Amino acid sequence: MKRLIGKLKSTYNNYKIQKKLTLSHIIVLSIPMIALLVVFGAKFSDMIISDTIRKEQVASTKTAPLIEDKLNTIVAAHDELIAEPFFKQIVNPYRQTSFEKLGNTTAATRFHNLTTKLLEEGNITAVKLFVDLPLTDGVFNASKVSNEMLPISSAMGTYWHGIFKGDPTITSLFCPSFYLSSNEIERFGSMAYITKFNITEGNAYHSCYMAIYFPTELLQGILEENLSLNTTVAYIINDRNSIVAASNLAEAGAYHFSYEEVEDQFMSTNNFITKNMVGEKVYAGFYKFRTPNWYYVVAMPSRPLQAKSILYIVVFILGYLFSIIIAFLLATKLSKSLTNRLSLVSAQMEKATTSLPVPLPPAKETDEIGDMINAYNYMSTVIRKLSKQQQVAAEELRIAEFNSLQAQINPHFLYNTMDMINWLAKKGKTDEVTKAIQKLSKFYKLTLSKKGSFSTIGDEIDHVSIYVELQNMRFDDSINFIVDLSDDLLNYPIPKLTLQPLVENSILHGILEKDTPTGTIVITGWAKDDLITLLISDNGIGMDAETLAHILDSKESIPGKQGSNIAIYNTNQRIKVIYGKEYGLHYQSTKGAGTEVELKLKAAIKD
Repeated sequence: MKRLIGKLKSTYNNYKIQKKLTLSHIIVLSIPMIALLVVFGAKFSDMIISDTIRKEQVASTKTAPLIEDKLNTIVAAHDELIAEPFFKQIVNPYRQTSFEKLGNTTAATRFHNLTTKLLEEGNITAVKLFVDLPLTDGVFNASKVSNEMLPISSAMGTYWHGIFKGDPTITSLFCPSFYLSSNEIERFGSMAYITKFNITEGNAYHSCYMAIYFPTELLQGILEENLSLNTTVAYIINDRNSIVAASNLAEAGAYHFSYEEVEDQFMSTNNFITKNMVGEKVYAGFYKFRTPNWYYVVAMPSRPLQAKSILYIVVFILGYLFSIIIAFLLATKLSKSLTNRLSLVSAQMEKATTSLPVPLPPAKETDEIGDMINAYNYMSTVIRKLSKQQQVAAEELRIAEFNSLQAQINPHFLYNTMDMINWLAKKGKTDEVTKAIQKLSKFYKLTLSKKGSFSTIGDEIDHVSIYVELQNMRFDDSINFIVDLSDDLLNYPIPKLTLQPLVENSILHGILEKDTPTGTIVITGWAKDDLITLLISDNGIGMDAETLAHILDSKESIPGKQGSNIAIYNTNQRIKVIYGKEYGLHYQSTKGAGTEVELKLKAAIKD
């Protein structure tokens, strides 16, 4: 067996890529299909049914509170009405005022206005007070509440009146439509919340009923809108075993659970139960309302659920078979294309000259890819060796160019400083000469105190400060120098003698060329991510467009200007050589107002 497996493996390894890809696609696509059919085929139906029941459970837990909120709105309106002074006077056992007079008081007007307001809010369709008074009493037709008052005789014969009469302990009742008379349904509403009170009239006790009417659609709409399946029926059952409202009244009757049965099941489990009804299995769940004593019932016949699960399985199988066929055809076509393209890539990679290839692991197979890897690895080894040699030569050239540019900067600064000292000596200012030489000595001591071509931004600021002091000695303290940099920024490295040429240019070609040769130079800066920006600004004479256009792109003197901009040019070139073309200097200037130069450096590791 082991030998057979080894032989099959060896045979497969030496197949051409096209045949390997075709076989692998067939195997990879077939195994999951077979596994799914064997392992999950029998359980898939149960999974779909369970998921549907779970969704219906979630829906029912959201639907029942919505119905309770609507019922609580009706109860709240009732409580608001019985709290009115007019109603309190009606039920007051010590009342001395007649109903007719009471119906024309300010309290009656207020009660009527509140009733009107509640009707306008939309949930309530009518509010009526049934009182045991003769029909001729003025309160029914000549009072401010005549629209709300009805004689008790108009309620005679209704189911709800019979319930109150039959059980004196009942004081409130939510009435479905069949509890009401046809006249009530037509004129007032198809459902009602009715409460019973006692009143006194003529030294005798009489019954009084407050009825708040509302439409069945108020509850039915919630039931219909919150079902996850069209085949599911939801209904509300009261403690008298009557259906109060239903998403579909006919189906609610077919899948009817008695109140006692619902109560028993609700006490034993909170999950959906199963029951055989009208010749099929039905899944049912229940939710108990806090007020009134009703139950919310959700019934789902099993046949639509089973049909849905079978449909899903059939669609899944057909879809998977179709995918396998398409995948097989594509695999065959793609494998041929891949083999041809790999052969072209293998030949092309032997001529690679524009990129730096990375060697691949040595090939063990003898197919086309194996041949390509062997040739590619040999080519990449040679190219990487040549590339490394080229990088070393480029680095040496970069260092040499940097040192050459910096060498041009130092003599330029020394020449300008010695020229100033010479001028002081000619004027006989020996003390200033001594001071200037000391400053110059300190400047070069700082410059040469560290080996290498870099210092810190803080050291460069010290250098520039000494330079400005030397220039102020020559030009009678005409230059105000301000530095506004955070302490953290001072520790970043910067090429030596970067700031001094910029400040020198601001002094000689900016401030000192003004009619009144005085001015201010400000250095600010900030660091963001891996970029450091230093801003050197002055309020000198500024530059015209022609000068600004040539200040960074030429080592020659600018037309109409004295001297050369070699220091600025070299400073910009040094930065670009070190950091790259995206770094360096950027000038902005307004003629007669001043100049700003923005210096961009790459943030390196702090000292």
